[in-house]
Amino acid sequence: MIKITDTVKHLIIINVLLWVAATFAFPSLQELFALHFPANPKFGIWQFVTSMFMHSPTLYVHIIFNMLGIWMFGSPLEQIWGRNKFLFFYFSAGIGAGLIYTAVNYFQFQSIYSGLVDMGASPSDIQELLLTKHKIGGIAAIPDEQLRGLYQIFHTPAVGASGALYGVLVAFGMKFPNAKLALIFFPVPVAAKYFIPGLIAIDVISGLTGRSLFGDGIAHFAHVGGAIVGLLIMLYWRKHNFKRWDY
Repeated sequence: MIKITDTVKHLIIINVLLWVAATFAFPSLQELFALHFPANPKFGIWQFVTSMFMHSPTLYVHIIFNMLGIWMFGSPLEQIWGRNKFLFFYFSAGIGAGLIYTAVNYFQFQSIYSGLVDMGASPSDIQELLLTKHKIGGIAAIPDEQLRGLYQIFHTPAVGASGALYGVLVAFGMKFPNAKLALIFFPVPVAAKYFIPGLIAIDVISGLTGRSLFGDGIAHFAHVGGAIVGLLIMLYWRKHNFKRWDY
């Protein structure tokens, strides 16, 4: 049994309390704290942090798996790093994941947006379309697939600690490369140095192809973003023997 560390325990408690509050008492918290697309009126800069503590109110395995992951992989890191260094890493990976996810969404949004303009839609038509969710005027003939893509980016918020968790996974894999991962994560024991890169590769492929092995509604590029930020921090700390927050 992996002993849970204090900071990890507090992170899990905060996540669970906010999930319970948003799911059963104050559903408006989801709208306020989830990460929206920057062009959406519901967007707030604080959401890059608060979205890390929101989880799906209907898909229970979302918060269960994330909290299990933070406990299993975060506790060993806090034990060797200490509270401050672990918190810096955790929030850096989570915020970085949100920024990269938003950047990818912005690129995809602009690509679809430009295509709509090339087909004859005016910016005002597109804006009204996004705000009213109706086909109107000169854009009535636009293919549904493009409309769905535009709607999904503009209206679907991102929630979850998965971006931070993927950063933690990368750090765990670099610190404990030969640790065997099994149980719910894989039917047979697999070394972390193989399992974690494989998991990230699946997210990259799923994000690029749009065909997810994990189901619909998953922010694959947030996962990848958290992994990238985690890797960059780990490489920097390794190169500079960084010990500033080792307490």
